[in-house]
Amino acid sequence: MEGGKPTLALVYQAVQALYHDPDPAGKERASVWLGELQRSMYAWEISDQLLQLKQDVESCYFAAQTMKMKIQTSFYELPPETHIALRDSLLSHIQNLKDLSPIIVTQLALAIADLALQMASWKGCVHTLIEKYNNDISSMTFLIEILTVLPEEVHSRSLRIGANRRTEIIEDLAYYSSTVVTLLTSCVEKTGNDEKMLIKVFRCLGSWFNLGVLDSNFMATNQLLMVLFQVLQRDETSTNLHEAASDCVCSALYAIENVDTNVALALQLFQGVLTLETAYHMAVAREDLDKVLNYCRIFTELCETFLETTVRSPGQGMGDLRTLELLLICAGHPQYEVVEISFNFWYRLGEHLYKTNDPALHSIFRPYIQRLLHGLARHCQLDPDHEGIPEDTDDFGEFRMRVSDLVKDVIFLVGSMECFSQLYSTLKEGNPPWEVTEAVLFIMAAIAKSVDPENNPTLTEVLEQIVLLPETVHMAVRYTSIELVGEMSEVVDRNPRFLGTALVLARLPLEKIAECLSDLCAVQVLALKKLLAQNPSNGKTADPTVWLDRLAVIFRHTNPIVENGQTHPCQKVIQEIWPVLSETLNTHQADNRIVERCCRCLRFAVRCVGKGSASLLQPLVTQMVSVYQVYPHSCFLYLGSILVDEYGMEDGCRQGLLDMLQALCMPTFQLLEQANGLRNHPDTVDDLFRLATRFVQRSPVTLLSSSIIVHIIQCAIAATTLDHRDANCSVMKFVRDLIHTGVSNDHEDDFEVRKQLIAQAMEQHGQQLVTQLMHTCCFCLPPYTLPDVAEVLWEVMVFDRPTFCRWLENALKGLPKETSGGAVTVTHKQLTDFHKQVTSAEECKQVCWAIREFTRLFR
Repeated sequence: MEGGKPTLALVYQAVQALYHDPDPAGKERASVWLGELQRSMYAWEISDQLLQLKQDVESCYFAAQTMKMKIQTSFYELPPETHIALRDSLLSHIQNLKDLSPIIVTQLALAIADLALQMASWKGCVHTLIEKYNNDISSMTFLIEILTVLPEEVHSRSLRIGANRRTEIIEDLAYYSSTVVTLLTSCVEKTGNDEKMLIKVFRCLGSWFNLGVLDSNFMATNQLLMVLFQVLQRDETSTNLHEAASDCVCSALYAIENVDTNVALALQLFQGVLTLETAYHMAVAREDLDKVLNYCRIFTELCETFLETTVRSPGQGMGDLRTLELLLICAGHPQYEVVEISFNFWYRLGEHLYKTNDPALHSIFRPYIQRLLHGLARHCQLDPDHEGIPEDTDDFGEFRMRVSDLVKDVIFLVGSMECFSQLYSTLKEGNPPWEVTEAVLFIMAAIAKSVDPENNPTLTEVLEQIVLLPETVHMAVRYTSIELVGEMSEVVDRNPRFLGTALVLARLPLEKIAECLSDLCAVQVLALKKLLAQNPSNGKTADPTVWLDRLAVIFRHTNPIVENGQTHPCQKVIQEIWPVLSETLNTHQADNRIVERCCRCLRFAVRCVGKGSASLLQPLVTQMVSVYQVYPHSCFLYLGSILVDEYGMEDGCRQGLLDMLQALCMPTFQLLEQANGLRNHPDTVDDLFRLATRFVQRSPVTLLSSSIIVHIIQCAIAATTLDHRDANCSVMKFVRDLIHTGVSNDHEDDFEVRKQLIAQAMEQHGQQLVTQLMHTCCFCLPPYTLPDVAEVLWEVMVFDRPTFCRWLENALKGLPKETSGGAVTVTHKQLTDFHKQVTSAEECKQVCWAIREFTRLFR
């Protein structure tokens, strides 16, 4: 922070501005300044002083939040000898501020919990906290808050305490778990029906259930379980208390997922939940949707927990099918949000039954699935006053898509044909209102693909009826019936007479295609010319995206079969429209959205005619490069990758494409070398390495012999740290494919040249790459990216195993061996085991498993 340590008065002034300045710009300035303060070393002392002063809620909240943040992200800044003083200071603050505001207590509790998890010298923290505070009822609120957040923080993403320390902590918490439950029980006894205290107790108990450290036999006989179900049975229980109790029961059910090893607790929970049916009906009668949703969550969690028992022994003991009855009662509730809670269970049930493939078992569950399907068809009905086609992007549209997926997954239990015929007969026999018809057609569309189309009169009849729908039918019915026809494509193929003479461009003779395509494009081109000729109104030119999108669709879906030697019928059309696209691109070069649409249109045009677009290459590349120098839109890099893909194998085009790459790289590197450049421009990173990868695939020697390759590799090594799914994937693919060219296709003429060029690149960058990758996967990247990292390391190893072994050893030596809190991160044995696992691996997935296990030590 510039200008040294700020005064408390200045900090206080900034906090006041953050909360009370009427001018948004003032608030923003205060926020930026306070953010800088939080990142500085002064934050520790200043927040400690603000908490001591206890001036007002805002300054104390800022200080408590800062303290928590510093402990989570910057604990390494403090020397170990200060840890005990920090702990004592935090405990003193939470006691002094316990009545000021609950959110301040929570922030301080999190700070204390995060400190306890990182401070290896604080042994048995649960025991010391309970000993210190359990006799003082006024300290109970913050003591329970600390004991609630402590188990939650064990798996926090913000704390990288590592697997060794985490295991040690979980064992420690398991050892003291019964002490915590006893404390909570006595707390309920002392405070009786104090609602706030009960909510705290249930939240805390749920947190310990979630960590999975409670002794199930001890819990089965514990009084807290009885209190939980009493609260849930009572009609007068408040919404907040009801939610806390429901969360706790769900956590308990989740914790005993392995029913066979937790029989006593499982039985108590099973019997307890079955007593809640009456309470559910009471909540429905009172139209209390919050409680209804809570009960449905509990019933669903019950069914999930006892799923295997139910399939193994349906109707016996804890396989009692009343559990499914509870879910079907919920499916009868008029609000679709209620039934949606149970979807995951029905998926899993369907999956289990599909795997067991036992007809006798299927027949037991069939009636339940039939009732579910009827309920779902009812829930899919649109409002009677709905106009237009069904929306598929709003909440209800998404619900209907989930229904469609679920129906596809469980239909085998009922029988596709049987269900399809039943649904159709409800339409044929009755005369239902339009919204019922539409919902039935929607469910039919979900199962149409799984109905056997061979000689099926029902399917043919359905198709016939859809074609004969009257003009006056509701728009939504017509829309869904077209969707149904789409799902019945095999039947349509067998009965083409229903669809008249729909002419498809691609099926016309070649000479006709050019003519029709030209007519089709002329409409859009004329519109674009008209827009370009208009004078801008208010300095704004008219938006051409509609016409560009239509052209893109035409090129995307025109793919005629062209024999060798024949001229592509679309070639002439594309040459005709290029001047208009070029002018549109120039006019709107500053507008990223319109430039993206132009590039998309050009991409499909190039893909459509392939090598036939060669005459465009020179003017297109020239324009791309000149606009990119001023406006670096990443879509130009993407379009470049398409051009390399199409022309990279042509000898006459390689130098021109390399010149294009070099010209595009210069502004790209300038953009990415800015402060936080990689993080702020992930699309550019993604598209740059997509372009570089295409070059590696199409013309590796051209790229590897160029002067730009060194800079691209350096940029790739820096970008491996980027936590962005698409961008990181592109970077890793580039590095992997690049190294792979040194070993692949060894029968080709250029193999020795490629091998030598890769050897030079690896000699120059190999150690840096391996060191960076190890650091990246331990400290920067989420676990889902590890298979990509493993593939890169595997390729380096395949190329030169002895040198890789040395590089990996050096990289591992550079990793920290213990945390700033004094806990061991990684032992010498764990390092040598990992090195051996990777370097002796015989396939890539062994490297991936080793990295997955190893990086857990640093998370």
